[in-house]
Amino acid sequence: MSEPAGHRIRFTLHYDGAEFFGWQVQPGRRTVQGEVERVLGRLFAAPATVLGSGRTDRGVHATGQVAAVDAPTRWTPQALRRAMNALLPGDVWVADAVQAQADFHPRYDAVLRAYVYRVGLAPDCRSPFHARWCWPVAEHLNVPTMEGAAQSLLGEHSFRAFAKAGQEERGDRCTVSVAKWRPWEHVGIEFHITANRFLHHMVRYLVGTLVSIGRGLRPAEDIAELLAPTSPLLASPPAPPQGLFLREVVYP
Repeated sequence: MSEPAGHRIRFTLHYDGAEFFGWQVQPGRRTVQGEVERVLGRLFAAPATVLGSGRTDRGVHATGQVAAVDAPTRWTPQALRRAMNALLPGDVWVADAVQAQADFHPRYDAVLRAYVYRVGLAPDCRSPFHARWCWPVAEHLNVPTMEGAAQSLLGEHSFRAFAKAGQEERGDRCTVSVAKWRPWEHVGIEFHITANRFLHHMVRYLVGTLVSIGRGLRPAEDIAELLAPTSPLLASPPAPPQGLFLREVVYP
């Protein structure tokens, strides 16, 4: 007889999304949630259900994905972390594990989420040691103009124009508290964005549009126009997934 679930453990995951079909379990496909549940099922000798803070799409990475599981009482958070890391594949790592309240939910209790998107500008961004984790644009961009355009994202707006699919039950309004470009070592730039919630593919559409502005293909004023609920403009094609990282999930 398997042990009863005794307490909820919260853990933070890092993963390289290149070889995954995203976070969420999908039949016949390799996913991060599927790998974690497989390992926990082996450790618990019983099926395990893992709750995640949100879905990341195919090819997207994370250094701050938060998840939780109900574990038998014999498993302390640190013992579970060590055991998971011994069994997980090399592209997934448990960075931290702590005791959580019995009703803690990684998704519904989150108040902020932070993403980083890397854009390679220097020629060596096409190196296999960089290109796997960035958008290797490898050309000059007008970064000051992109930074100015990003400031229009701050505050609460409709991000309908920057979403692949709508979320009718929750609406399309998001509140952005951070939107800035920063240097990324010698390789390029990073777009840092923090908001209370994100729509499907929202960060990738934002970056794709901002890079089009940086290339001089559209004016910076388009960002403010696209944030209007009934804007006739269309966002630029989304940036590719490999440059995107879920950096942090914040709780009260």
